[in-house]
Amino acid sequence: MLTVDELKARGSKVEEGLARCMNNEEFYLRLVGMALRDKSFDTLRAAVASGDAKTAFEASHALKGALSNLALTPLAEPASALTELLRGAAAGDPLPPEAAPLADALFAALADHLSLLA
Repeated sequence: MLTVDELKARGSKVEEGLARCMNNEEFYLRLVGMALRDKSFDTLRAAVASGDAKTAFEASHALKGALSNLALTPLAEPASALTELLRGAAAGDPLPPEAAPLADALFAALADHLSLLA
């Protein structure tokens, strides 16, 4: 079950995220649920699988913003690292080998957090 305590246990800085949501826990948890279902995860997964650095940058950048604003640290950190690695990627640029472990970390954290929604 998605709760602030479960998010804290996974390393999120819940107080920061709640503060951005006027300390409205229900609203915060609704936004967290929406962020965990963001279609940018699917876009990123496909871009990594196909080696498309530019699309992977765009998707990771979008995720970085949403996840950071909600202080979902275990997800925001690999999203941020991936974004910075891919910053400046142009259409047709290959995905650097360093991207795979960052994407793996992000998707592992996502799977862990999605288990809270079941």
